[in-house]
Amino acid sequence: MLINLHIKNLALIEEIDVYFDKGLNILTGETGAGKSIIIGSINIAIGAKIPKDMIRDQSKDALVELVFQVESDRMIEQIKGLDIPIEEDGNIILSRKIIGNRSTNKVNGENVTVSTLKELAVLLIDIHGQHEHQSLLHRKKHLEILDEFSKEELLPVKKELQVQFKIYTDLKKEISESALDEEQRLREVDFLNFEIQEIAEAAPQPGEDKIIEEQYKKMVNSQKITSTIRKVCQLTGYDEPGSVGESVGRAIKEFNAVLQYDDSLNDMSGLLVDIDGLLSDFNREVSAYIDDMDFSQGHFLEIEDRLNILNKLKSKYGKNLENVLEYKQEKEKRLEQLLEYEMYMDNLNRQLKECERILEQQSIQISNIRQKYAIGLTKKIKEALVDLNFLEVKFEVELLKTDHYTVNGSDDVGFLISTNPGEKVKPLGQIASGGELSRIMLAIKTVLADKDATESLIFDEIDVGISGRTAQKVSEKLSQIACSHQVICITHLPQIAAMADVHYSIEKNADPKKVTMTTIRKLEEDEVIMELARILGGAQITDKVMESAKEMKMLAKGIKNIL
Repeated sequence: MLINLHIKNLALIEEIDVYFDKGLNILTGETGAGKSIIIGSINIAIGAKIPKDMIRDQSKDALVELVFQVESDRMIEQIKGLDIPIEEDGNIILSRKIIGNRSTNKVNGENVTVSTLKELAVLLIDIHGQHEHQSLLHRKKHLEILDEFSKEELLPVKKELQVQFKIYTDLKKEISESALDEEQRLREVDFLNFEIQEIAEAAPQPGEDKIIEEQYKKMVNSQKITSTIRKVCQLTGYDEPGSVGESVGRAIKEFNAVLQYDDSLNDMSGLLVDIDGLLSDFNREVSAYIDDMDFSQGHFLEIEDRLNILNKLKSKYGKNLENVLEYKQEKEKRLEQLLEYEMYMDNLNRQLKECERILEQQSIQISNIRQKYAIGLTKKIKEALVDLNFLEVKFEVELLKTDHYTVNGSDDVGFLISTNPGEKVKPLGQIASGGELSRIMLAIKTVLADKDATESLIFDEIDVGISGRTAQKVSEKLSQIACSHQVICITHLPQIAAMADVHYSIEKNADPKKVTMTTIRKLEEDEVIMELARILGGAQITDKVMESAKEMKMLAKGIKNIL
C-alpha cells in the first residue's frame, strides 16, 4: 500500500509529507484548496507528463516521491520480474525529480526509464478519475473487465492463443512479403545468384581478414621494421666493437682468468654464461625474423588484393566474415524458396490454414469461458448497481464474434444497460451520464476487488452528480472495497467523508508575505467532526450542524461495523 507521499515545489505546494494508512483514506477541502494537485502529483510520480505551469518556483528543483509497502509474495515476484530492486522490508520508493526541462526517475535509488516507472505503477496503484470513468465508453475496456473477472480460468488458455497468434501474424507477414509476380521472382533470383556467387568465389574463411590485415600491416611497415631490427642486432650481437654480445664475451674471458683463486666466483661466472647464451638465442631469432621479412613485390600485391576483396565483402554483406557467411546462407535459403516458389508458397498457406484452425479452436474455447463468466459478472454488477441506488437497472454483457482474429481471440465484448424502467438495454456509451459512469466504475471495482492484486486504489470525482441516498450508497461501497484494499478518495460529500478510517484536510493559506500555499494534514477526531460540519453547513456552522456532523459520524461507524 501507499505509505507516504512527499511533494516539493509543485503548484501551490512548497513542501508536504502525507502518511497514509490502511482502509479508507478521505481527503477533503474547500474548492480551490489544491485537491487536484495531490492527484496530479501522484500521477507525475508514476510517469505522467509534467505540465510546464506545475512547477512552483522555476529556479528550484521539484520532487514527487511515493513510498509503498508491498507484502504480497506474488506482487514481489512480479516486481522482481521487471528487474526492479526491492528492499528486504518490502519498501519501494518511486521518485521523480524535475530539473528545468528534464526529469530523473528513480526506484529505490536506481535510475529507471519513464516506461519502467509506468509498468511498476500498474502493479502498485490504480487511479480512477474522470478519464478512467470515460474509458467505460469503449468496448475494449469491457473486454478487459470480463477477462479480469475470468482470469483464473481464462489466462492459461489466453497465453496459448497469444503464442499461436504471433505465429499467425508472422506467417501472414511472410506470405505478404513473399508475394511476387514472375518478373519480380526472376529478377530476385538473378540478384541472389550474383550475391551468392560473389561470396562463393571469394571463399572467405572465418577470421581470415584478421590474419591478412596483420600480414599487410607487417609488409607495409617492413622497411621501418627491418631497419630497426638490424640496429637492435648490431647493439646486441658479437660483430660490432662495444656491442652487448662482444662485451659479455670479453667479460667471461676475464672472469675465467681468476676463477682458480676463489670458488665463490663460479656462481657469478655461471650467470654471465647464461646471459651469453640468452643473447646468442635472441640474436638467432632476430636474424631469422629479418630473413622472413624478405618477401617479393608479387607476394605483397597478392596480400593487398586479398585484403581488398575481403573488405569489399564486409562493406556489402556484414561487419565481419562470419556475418558475410551467415548472409550467404540466408540468401541460399531464399534462392531455394524462389526456385521452388510454388511449393514454398503452398507450404506457407498450408501452415497458415493449420494455424487458423488452431486459433479457431482456441478462440471458441476462450469464448465459451467468457460466456460462462459473463453470466456471473452480469449478476454481480447488477447487484452492485442496485446497491449504488440504480434501483430499476438492467445490465447485460454482450458477446459478438469478430470477423478476424486478435491477440484476445475473436470476441467483441460490450456492456449494455438501462437505468430507467421500461427502457431497452443500450450500449453503455449511449445511456450513462458522467455521474452514472463513476458509479458504474465503482460497481465494477467492487465486483473485481477480490480478484484485483493492486493494493492501493485512488478515487477522484467519484461523487460527481450524486447526493442524498445515492451518496450514502457510494460511501458504503467505498468502505466495502477498503476492507480488502487501501482506498484513497477525494470528496466533497459529507456522506462519503463520514465513512473515513483516516481523514485528511487540504487547506490553502497565505503566509505573512502573502504567498499562497497548499498544506495537508491528518485530522484528530474532534477536527473530523468540525470538517464534516463545514461540509454540511458551509460558511456558518451552527450547533445543529455540529450535532448533525456528530450523528453522521456515529451512524457511519455503525454501518462500517456491519460491513
